[in-house]
Amino acid sequence: MNLNGKKILVTGADGFIGSHLVETLVKDGYDVRAFVLYNSFGSWGWLDKSPDSIKQQIEVIAGDVRDPHGVKEAMKGCDVVLHLAALIAIPYSYSSPSTYVETNVQGTLNIVQAARELNIERVICTSTSETYGTALFVPITEEHPLQGQSPYSASKIGADMIALSYFTSFDTPVTVLRPFNTYGPRQSARAVIPTIISQVAAGMKQIKLGALSPTRDFTFVTDTARGFIQAASCDDIVGQVTNIGSGFEISIGDTAQAIIDVMGADVEIICDEQRLRPEKSEVNRLFAGIDKAKEVMSWSPEFEGLEGFKKGVAKTIEWFTNPDNLANYKTDRYNV
Repeated sequence: MNLNGKKILVTGADGFIGSHLVETLVKDGYDVRAFVLYNSFGSWGWLDKSPDSIKQQIEVIAGDVRDPHGVKEAMKGCDVVLHLAALIAIPYSYSSPSTYVETNVQGTLNIVQAARELNIERVICTSTSETYGTALFVPITEEHPLQGQSPYSASKIGADMIALSYFTSFDTPVTVLRPFNTYGPRQSARAVIPTIISQVAAGMKQIKLGALSPTRDFTFVTDTARGFIQAASCDDIVGQVTNIGSGFEISIGDTAQAIIDVMGADVEIICDEQRLRPEKSEVNRLFAGIDKAKEVMSWSPEFEGLEGFKKGVAKTIEWFTNPDNLANYKTDRYNV
């Protein structure tokens, strides 16, 4: 599918990945409509920080993905929907699970139902590597069993199944893209890489973290953004799930030490028990199999392997250590 001349809606455009995706689309010359979460402050989230040259070229609609009427109105006149709007913080899902079902499952249902009614040409629904749970084999391919080890991951499994059911039931052209552990500038400090960087940048001598032994496949945000664009362009993965990741795994402890070394900090890593997941809910190993994305989507990560990870971490540190950017974060408290 050629995206040129298509009107593209991005839900969750105010968030971390969504804002990067909007900016990439605009820079590539696409016609973009941004769907942001309504609030009384008139905030567009991270899009407020985008250059004026970007903001002047996007149409912004505020609403709530849980509202089917507002979702359908936002989708009218669009050809492609890149659906990123979701609740993603795992710790918060332990205390407020119903909100995750409403946003992630019902929200996705609203998207695919409207897509069916409006004859949208392509819908990309965002999944997560958390749907796989702790790896039963590595690298984790798209055939890996799904394991709902947290209310968050369970809600995303439900959302994925709703989306794919619309392909099998109604031929709605849905693709499920499953990114692994995206990181980079603007990410919430609830995520491990920003929480390490922001604590070090704020001058703290003790870095509070949860479990250090789990491994993750960290994917730089610009690679994830390109993955969405190439997924939308690829006819051969409609009705399917496709992973994107860096093809590299590293433990949380080694990640923390790598960041500390780059920043030249003299700090101590301590365990903060409130950051630990319940034992059976912890995902101990994630390592993406990305052969399908490479072969079918012609996508591969620019920030690949250990060297790519180091390059991405350096860019992330550079952004977070800018005082204007760091001021957006509350480094003295745990962000759930």
